[in-house]
Amino acid sequence: MKEISIGEFARRSRLSLKALRLYDERGVLVPSRVDQASGYRYYDTAQLDEARLVVMLRQLQLPLAAVKELLACDPADAATRIAEHWRGAEAAHDARRELSDYLVSRLSGKRPVMYEVATREVPGRSLLCLKRNVDEQGQWAFGKEFIAILRERPLPKMEGRAGAFFCIQWGWVSDDSDGPVEWCKPVPQAEAHALAEHYPELTLRTEPAHREAFVALPDAGDEAVHWHLAGESLEAWAQEQEQEHEGERLALTPEDLGLRITYLASALGTEEPYRDLALPFAPER
Repeated sequence: MKEISIGEFARRSRLSLKALRLYDERGVLVPSRVDQASGYRYYDTAQLDEARLVVMLRQLQLPLAAVKELLACDPADAATRIAEHWRGAEAAHDARRELSDYLVSRLSGKRPVMYEVATREVPGRSLLCLKRNVDEQGQWAFGKEFIAILRERPLPKMEGRAGAFFCIQWGWVSDDSDGPVEWCKPVPQAEAHALAEHYPELTLRTEPAHREAFVALPDAGDEAVHWHLAGESLEAWAQEQEQEHEGERLALTPEDLGLRITYLASALGTEEPYRDLALPFAPER
């Protein structure tokens, strides 16, 4: 091994001095030695292979935290993780293509291809809920927090989608905006108040019986894109229903019941979709 300066290392690795300093700060690619007097960074030539690997991993748009983890992995494990990342990236690209095709059709005056919309009856339910204002990144941590509560202190199992836990988007959460999100788990009405005493961090409330229009969400790809397309499909369906029911307009009630994503964990690994986007509605007399 031969020690070389950061300038020479940058030239041979095709990394800029700025990038090398950043990777040092993040612990991704650390110099073999830093001169205490001058602060100059020096690298071993053996680190060039690692540096070129960093360049390629960044071209795959992997975040630095993921790159750092991969460099510490066994090569076979790293190869498996890269393959998994690329499958996810391809699925996300396919989902964005769907959104692009939808926008091109819509803006061209054509009828876009929509997701299939179905309806279902939902009975009145008692719910234990946790509500918070979150941004897009915090939304997933919030969901994990809610699920952790249910795992630590399991609630009685209720069959079917009427008993599945769900997440209500009271305000659309995106890269540009935060909003109120509420996680809910139905509980048996006869036991609701007794169960609520064991979950002081959750709020007990009731939800009236209603009908829901829903769209099954794909398991893979860019979730935000799927949600947008599913939401557009529900809106288009609602407009069609209002045109068909003159004198008995369908009153959509997102203000009252909220646009929600329902999760049915028992459907994982089966042909039944394990999650869907649903819009509650009821006929207005």
